[in-house]
Amino acid sequence: MTPSLHIRLDISRTTYQSPHVVTDTTAPPVTPEKSSTNWLLIIAVLGGMFLAMLDQTIVGTALPRITAELGGGGLYTWVVTAYLLTSTVTVPLYGRLSDTYGRKPLLLTGIAIFLLGSALCGLAQDMVQLILFRGLQGLGAGALLPLSLALMMDTFTGKAGAKVQGAVGGVMGLSYLAGPYLGGVLTDHADWRWVFYVNLPIGLVLVPIMVFTLPRTAVAARRGRPDYLGIAIFSAAVTALLLGLTEKGLAAEDGRPHAWTSLPVAGPIAGAAALLALFVLVERRAAEPIVPLHLFRNRTYTVVNVVSFFMAFGMYAGVVFLPRYFQEARGLTASESGLRIYPLMLAMLAGSAVTGVLMSRTGRYKPALVAAPLLLIAGTVLCAGLALDTGDAAMIAWMALIGLGIGPTMSGLTVAVQTAVPPRYIGTASANLTFFRQVGGSVALAVAGTAYSTTVAGHAPAHGLPAAHAEAAATVIPWLGVAGGLVALAAIVLLPGGRIRIPEVDQGQGAIA
Repeated sequence: MTPSLHIRLDISRTTYQSPHVVTDTTAPPVTPEKSSTNWLLIIAVLGGMFLAMLDQTIVGTALPRITAELGGGGLYTWVVTAYLLTSTVTVPLYGRLSDTYGRKPLLLTGIAIFLLGSALCGLAQDMVQLILFRGLQGLGAGALLPLSLALMMDTFTGKAGAKVQGAVGGVMGLSYLAGPYLGGVLTDHADWRWVFYVNLPIGLVLVPIMVFTLPRTAVAARRGRPDYLGIAIFSAAVTALLLGLTEKGLAAEDGRPHAWTSLPVAGPIAGAAALLALFVLVERRAAEPIVPLHLFRNRTYTVVNVVSFFMAFGMYAGVVFLPRYFQEARGLTASESGLRIYPLMLAMLAGSAVTGVLMSRTGRYKPALVAAPLLLIAGTVLCAGLALDTGDAAMIAWMALIGLGIGPTMSGLTVAVQTAVPPRYIGTASANLTFFRQVGGSVALAVAGTAYSTTVAGHAPAHGLPAAHAEAAATVIPWLGVAGGLVALAAIVLLPGGRIRIPEVDQGQGAIA
């Protein structure tokens, strides 16, 4: 029988009878009524999330200035790709290791590596150095978001947990949309190196708070040998996939984007498919798999990750192509374009916060998740009317719909996936949710980037470059939002029940039905 949300979900103290895990010795979860350090803990965890997500968006507006100063324009996209590669590959690894060794030491390790990489990026003297240091930065960033989400679930339960997840979604929205504006301001009024240096004071404040306030979390009594073979194959597979997708967005020797069948694109993607098949075989035999495949027998777990993958299409439609429309079609500066997309940001914050409140009151996450893709589809379809003379009132309404569609998935999907698995897999579940979102965004940008460039090239000779960019945005944004939203909606309908519940006792495999 599924308990109501009115019963506090002390899942981090549940005793399991798995052959791999003995009784959990975790301290009782912190609740707002019982801990005087509660706000410091929230600041520490949300701060780690903010650093990781801000860094994904703040660099883009500074890249033209960076390449102008350091040279190496042909390596432009690798400043982003190097970070994306290392942060995406390490996300599931940090999540799985934290389920065995604890969240706190892994999170502190990640933020230390991230801050070191940030400092070195600011000191880079050429593009090769910057790319290498961005890769180092990504190695640390892979820990920040998923382990912060897992710590939230470990520490706050029941109604408090649902409300805090609303704040989590708000931080996601704020960082994604404030990043481009902040990057533009720092680049225009200070120096592009401050795009990286800005992480240091924030991180140095967060580290001591984390050391003294983060609770100890569940640790398996028997630590098996790490799945080194699985880690190696998985890293190679994801690296090959992202390399292929990155090449899809680059121009070939004739100036046109690479075709899907070209060797630079098809070769790495085919290699990734073969490596992933090998990875599945290895994980099925591993004693301590880095990605527990049995979790995918849990329908909620599988569906939520599918939704995360496809809703990323709409998210990136908003945070990547709308600023580009404002800059390229309207001629606004990077700072101005950041301000213009604030309606989307505020709507995302509102959607996430309202979803958190609704989940805490009703004990259900499915209604909000069903509404989210419908709002996203509506907002992105309306963006098909984008033109050079589109009115501000219409733009605000369209962006608000997109934000209201993205916001509920920020908090709702996290609650859904974390309550669907036993406590010892919460780190893994949170990490995989982030992983599928990032890979979904990469796929979306690879496909949409080609469509955008093709549209601009086809319309610019006859209508001029600004009008061509407006036409490209009016093509790509609806395509991304509708395609992602429809698949996500179909998947959400398959979610069983949708009630926040306590996981059942682990019987060997650990995933509930």
